[in-house]
Amino acid sequence: MAANLKELYVSTVAPSLMKKFSYKSVMQIPKIDKVVINVGAGEAKDNAKVIDAIVNDLSIITGQKPVVCRAKKSVANFKIREGMPIGVKVTLRGERMYEFLDRLFNVAFPRVRDFRGINGNSFDGRGNYSTGIKEQLIFPEIEYDKIDKVRGMDINIITTANTDEEAKELLTLMGAPFEK
Repeated sequence: MAANLKELYVSTVAPSLMKKFSYKSVMQIPKIDKVVINVGAGEAKDNAKVIDAIVNDLSIITGQKPVVCRAKKSVANFKIREGMPIGVKVTLRGERMYEFLDRLFNVAFPRVRDFRGINGNSFDGRGNYSTGIKEQLIFPEIEYDKIDKVRGMDINIITTANTDEEAKELLTLMGAPFEK
């Protein structure tokens, strides 16, 4: 699977981008640098097992061990002390990144109910794309009976593109299902 997306980039995407944006060097062609998946867990302050469940789910989905993020400051209104675990994140690069994107675009997104495409306006102005998922159940690796709670996640796709237009074209050619 992952090799297919990488081969697609080399054979089709890169030459198409080179032609459309008339780059002078192949090093100017934008590519996907990394994918960061983040799950915030506010309820972890009451129940420590929540973090373990999220780590387990993310490691099944991505095939890589996630990192537990801890609070940098104490916030009395949220009842959070410095050093408490409040989230989990994983950074994917290389083959795992291409495999995850392939599964995300071709398997997970089509499983979302009433899916019409991802928002094409979620770029940050520097060529990076962010989207959110409301439930981890859209990934086929997650078994419905084994989850304790439905949780969402943020997915950030970091590219080497300089503009949003270049990044959107890159992701479109890679198979991202943008809204029409």
